[in-house]
Amino acid sequence: MTQPTRGRRGMAVAPHALASQAALAVLREGGNAIEAMVAAAATIAVAYPHMNGIGGDSFWLVGLPSGGSTEVIGIDACGASAAGVRREDYAGRSAIPFRGGSAALTVAGTLSGWAQALELSRTRLGGRLPLERLLADAIDGARHGVPVTNSQHLNSAHKRKELIPISGFADTFLPGGQAPPIGSLFTQPRLAATFGHLARAGLDDFYRGDLARSLARDLQAAGSPLSLDDLAQHQALLRTPLALRHRAGTVYNMPPPTQGLVSLIILGLMDRLGVERFDHLGADYVHAAAESVKQAFAVRDRHITDPASMTVDPASFLEPAALDAMAARIDMHRAAAWGAGKGPADTVWMGVIDGEGNAVSMIQSIYHEFGSGVVLAESGVNWQNRGASFSLDPSHINTLAPRKKPFHTLNPAMALLDDGRTMVYGNMGGDGQPQSQSAVFTRSVMHGLDPQAAIEAPRWLLGRTWGQTSDSLKLESRFPPETVQALIERGHEVEVLGEFDETFGHAGCIFRRPDGSLEGGFDPRSDGGVASF
Repeated sequence: MTQPTRGRRGMAVAPHALASQAALAVLREGGNAIEAMVAAAATIAVAYPHMNGIGGDSFWLVGLPSGGSTEVIGIDACGASAAGVRREDYAGRSAIPFRGGSAALTVAGTLSGWAQALELSRTRLGGRLPLERLLADAIDGARHGVPVTNSQHLNSAHKRKELIPISGFADTFLPGGQAPPIGSLFTQPRLAATFGHLARAGLDDFYRGDLARSLARDLQAAGSPLSLDDLAQHQALLRTPLALRHRAGTVYNMPPPTQGLVSLIILGLMDRLGVERFDHLGADYVHAAAESVKQAFAVRDRHITDPASMTVDPASFLEPAALDAMAARIDMHRAAAWGAGKGPADTVWMGVIDGEGNAVSMIQSIYHEFGSGVVLAESGVNWQNRGASFSLDPSHINTLAPRKKPFHTLNPAMALLDDGRTMVYGNMGGDGQPQSQSAVFTRSVMHGLDPQAAIEAPRWLLGRTWGQTSDSLKLESRFPPETVQALIERGHEVEVLGEFDETFGHAGCIFRRPDGSLEGGFDPRSDGGVASF
């Protein structure tokens, strides 16, 4: 068992150790949690390029303590679809393609999220570190190389045949035409130049400057419907987070178009089912979690889309009466019928808490492995395929429309516990995100495991995530055989995977106690680490 990392003056966790170390370096130089997160976000965009990048979207929760209370602020950095896109553009298809220019149909919002967060840093926290400093590690890594991880190598190899025809992919991600070897230095000189330009011109140049003009030219050349005006119209939004009143405290997550509501419903239902009574490796615990997921996903699939197109208030599903009604539909002795999940997603979640207690939970993504596969010729930016999550069915709540935000699996989490602790936590992996969040939260908060033990413990996943196409109840093989058998007997279609299987995502967690001490855990399923001082 790996021990949790402890500290006092600042802590960062990320699924790539270089990102958490980049954040720590900023904290040591007097930077705040937001500045440290931008440094981590830029670094991991270079070091984990198959999982995320500046051609994708991001969402933030920022906790700012003051006068004995903490204000939690959300940042929605999700890009909308092109103004000129129409369902008719995909006539003859049953779904939007996952790869190529026609999949690159939504604006990349990530950098607008960084900019909005840095504005909070300046106005609320007195942040003063220059952008050039925050991007320095990313520029160095892109220019001089970052050692290739096993995860990048395997994803490059597995997706090679599918992505090699896509514009710019092979030149960037397949040096010599093959997946780069594990441990070899992987360079991205065009991306290094792009980061250098942003350091000088500012992040807004991505949307309304010379870089924006370059991006628009290359997107259109690759067959994307996005235009320069689509980039210019984009802005990150400050949002009021959704909040769940839990017996242990208040839990926060992002509102639609994210599935943050799903994560909170699951926790609300597991709270009502009293999962703290169950062995966290036993069938009762996993069954309660899986059945809560089914209830939450039913709400998601029926209602969650761009908030401008929603007809219900998402907070209404967190009312005690609504959660009570959902909990009453759960049979603890029999699995309910189950349809299908939303499918795969590659993502990174990261957390930072500084010595003043400022806390950040942030997630950024390009959706599938390598996004659309399109790498823009001048900038070296790999563009997301988040728009592929739109439906082509005109009656579907998430149907494709111009300037519409797509449904997002991304959702960063934060909790302010009644015992005075602050918690930031999250996970990557499509349908698995809210499920692993519930595992980390309940095992640490309700069962009393330290954050490292809560993350390392065997996980389950109902439905699909990246690299998977089946909708079974997946279990890591470290669950006891009697747990597996009992779940089968209750009617679950069980699939047993590896001991520490990357299918279950890359989770992370940090706690800050009222006395200022910090405790964090990282996921051994990733290449991550916790950095603290």
